[in-house]
Amino acid sequence: MPALTNPDHLARIAATLDEIALSLKALAPAPNEPIPALSEADAYHWDGDAGVLIDVPQVSRVPLAMLKGIDSVQDILLRNTEQFARGHGANNALLWGARGMGKSSLVKAIHGNIVERRAEGFQRLVLIEIAREDLETLPALMRRIGGEAARFVIFCDDLSFDNGETSYKSLKTILDGGLEGRPENALFYATSNRRHLMPRDMIENERSTAINPGEAVEEKVSLSDRFGLWLGFHNCDQPTFLGMVRAYADHYGLDIDDETLRARAIEWSATRGARSGRVAIQLVRTLAGELGKAI
Repeated sequence: MPALTNPDHLARIAATLDEIALSLKALAPAPNEPIPALSEADAYHWDGDAGVLIDVPQVSRVPLAMLKGIDSVQDILLRNTEQFARGHGANNALLWGARGMGKSSLVKAIHGNIVERRAEGFQRLVLIEIAREDLETLPALMRRIGGEAARFVIFCDDLSFDNGETSYKSLKTILDGGLEGRPENALFYATSNRRHLMPRDMIENERSTAINPGEAVEEKVSLSDRFGLWLGFHNCDQPTFLGMVRAYADHYGLDIDDETLRARAIEWSATRGARSGRVAIQLVRTLAGELGKAI
């Protein structure tokens, strides 16, 4: 007990508590701290934990003209995005299907195409990438951008949900419904290998354990219904694959004749067991390296 009444001991305790209080104050976010305005960047990454938009100075993308074998879906998504960039009606879009067929490349290429053509009367179009793990912070992102003058495409690549995940409910509320809903200056584009965004066994499990199986399955499947556009990407045939390879080779200026390129492309696709835009660009990178060129 004497130590508790010792003035020096009490002073040291008080000093330590003051240091702890100062440290906690430094860590705590400032109340009502204003969010800085957007920079001049055309693309951002949303950090859901910090609640901030991070500039992406240079988007990794290819020119729209380089994408081959997806003409029909390309035309639909381009027209939808152009309408949105002009302030007209447009739909959220789900790009689903085979791996490596250009789903995410198409979104980024269309964004870049419209940014380059802004003089044609398009409003400022900003691409914001959001990770699947940050979907629960979508309402905060929507509130952040709702008052901005720009138009926003919120892009989530490789979107899907597994057993036990509930973040799809936040996405469904934003896409269609909820008190706040989606601001008129924002669209949501997602890519997925699954048309209904969830594995069949997850939907079947809901069917078998629910009191009303039909309603449980409807709850799961209805998420994809929130997308006004469903754009399917399918494995390509050999002529389409060869066209992709030729287009990439021409774009990067590879001096290789058609017969040699065709033979290499057929051999390459056979060893990879697939034909897709991703497989095509991987071959072209290899050929460029053999020819001593950087791409």
